[in-house]
Amino acid sequence: MRVLVLGGTRFLSRAVAVAALARGHEVVCAARGESGPAPAGAALVAVDRDQGLGPLVGQRFDAVVDVARMNVRWVRDALAGIAARHWTFVSSVSVYDAGGALLPPQEDAEPADPDGYGKVKVASEDAVRAARPDALIVRAGLICGPGDLSDRFGYWPARFARGGRAVVPDVPDQPCQIVDVRDLAEWIVRCAEDGTGGTVDGVGPRSTLGAVLDEVAAAVGAPDLERVPVAPDVLRAAGIEYWAGPRSLPLWLPPGHLGIASHDPGPAAAAGLVCRPVAETARATLEHELALGPDRDRRAGLTADDEVELLAQVPA
Repeated sequence: MRVLVLGGTRFLSRAVAVAALARGHEVVCAARGESGPAPAGAALVAVDRDQGLGPLVGQRFDAVVDVARMNVRWVRDALAGIAARHWTFVSSVSVYDAGGALLPPQEDAEPADPDGYGKVKVASEDAVRAARPDALIVRAGLICGPGDLSDRFGYWPARFARGGRAVVPDVPDQPCQIVDVRDLAEWIVRCAEDGTGGTVDGVGPRSTLGAVLDEVAAAVGAPDLERVPVAPDVLRAAGIEYWAGPRSLPLWLPPGHLGIASHDPGPAAAAGLVCRPVAETARATLEHELALGPDRDRRAGLTADDEVELLAQVPA
């Protein structure tokens, strides 16, 4: 197949390009090129989607994979300007509200709207279905693995590998659901090969935070690692945030939002999504973390000073 990846230079879109190349396809990546080069073997077409699709307009591909994040116009322009046998749009489970209902579509997100990302994704999905009823829409869950720059899952392999007393939220039964970027990417390519359509939650198996952290610790934890469970009320009193951002414990969810990590993996599995063990994702993620530098400023997690301060409030 001749595959166009709208992106192709970072994380999921790059993993899709790599997977397509590995399966013997001709790959064209369309990106500004500011996030890095295209994978070896892929052609890079320099495109700034704010300015249009330039030389891609009017071309035909066997498959297109679009990962447009928050721009409905980009989605519509691509659908109108490029012909393809198969079309994949990567959406997100953020299209659901806390109760599992679909958010209303919204063309532009308000900065103060916590659901803005999901609403724009819903509007983008609607645009795809209007133009390509046969398209595959992948509502991706929390994507982890090498190349991730969000620092969410990656915080845990990096922290456990450092060893010592490590704070973990004392919510071992909280739902937790991740999917390795390499597994999701390969599945997207195979769906394009097979002509798979429809709307599917691209998520991994249901698990718990305790089980996921157990697997991470077993895979990469230092010999002296001691996980210290801290109660949610103590964490919140200390100003520790949920999920992401400064002074946070990644993967820890606020009450009322547990559904984000408990979607039905059955339809994706039935369509061929195969997920590797968490341990494999943890080891590959740790390699990526070490390459980035474990002492860098992080987008999510606790700093060493944050953790020392918090541990001082917890009996040894």
